[in-house]
Amino acid sequence: MNTLYTDILIIGAGAAGMAAVLAAEKKGYQKILLAERKETPGGVLLQCTHRGFGLGYFREDLTGIEYADRFRRMLEKSCAKILNRTMVLQLYQDRTALLAGKDGLTRVCFEKCIMATGCRERTIQSLPVGGTRPSGIMTCGTAQKLMNIDKLEIGDEIVILGTGDVGQIVARDLIKKGRKVLAMIEQNDVPGGLKRNQEQCLKAFSIPVMLKTQITGICGSGRIEGVIVRHLDTEAEEFLPCRTLLTAIGMIPEREAAGKLLEGASLPDWFYLVGNCDYVHDIVDSVTADAFKLESVL
Repeated sequence: MNTLYTDILIIGAGAAGMAAVLAAEKKGYQKILLAERKETPGGVLLQCTHRGFGLGYFREDLTGIEYADRFRRMLEKSCAKILNRTMVLQLYQDRTALLAGKDGLTRVCFEKCIMATGCRERTIQSLPVGGTRPSGIMTCGTAQKLMNIDKLEIGDEIVILGTGDVGQIVARDLIKKGRKVLAMIEQNDVPGGLKRNQEQCLKAFSIPVMLKTQITGICGSGRIEGVIVRHLDTEAEEFLPCRTLLTAIGMIPEREAAGKLLEGASLPDWFYLVGNCDYVHDIVDSVTADAFKLESVL
């Protein structure tokens, strides 16, 4: 097993991780190791073809891809060593980490560690929904990746569970691609998400929203054929035909690699959570701003 030594280990090269590198370098650190499980830095920004990024930091309206590219160019000029296609399996109290990459296992010894692993989407399995589990069911983020990066089809006649920002943006993008969004299902009496997305997505594209409703069942053999929708005000149920079901039902911070470090009343003084793995931010500019605050505490 190889052993590496570094001043700072940064886990995750999305918006928070890339900004954390720049913050650490500005603080004066020269030995920075950035571990990223994907092929290249950028995180979920690389699947976001829509605009709305960078208004806070760059004072420009950029796509997620453009936002990531600007930070990647800054990374190229930094002193950081980037390990792509590398998973951090576990962090330990003795300030070491176990990494798995294309060359096998690596032990990293560090002085400080910044976790910038973002968050993952909740899936339909997290809800008490009955029925079958046919194909054609996925999270909105998965659909976004399949369409925008892998250039694959996800299906048509789409129902989206949840009306948060990601769900609204994906619904708008689907309509732009000529797909039919039959309805967005929302258990509350008002849609979720930022006001700007409600204006630019729901209203601008006349996306139908069913408020005070829940999906209680999934129907289909092979491919999904429809969902059972319950109206919470009347308890009445109806069958809503569809061929694709996307979910936008919240995010879970990715912290598994931290293990027992998170079990105490406080974090070790050498360990930092930043960005969406700390708490879910509304916009990427606030993720970046959160990471740049590290300069004052490292």
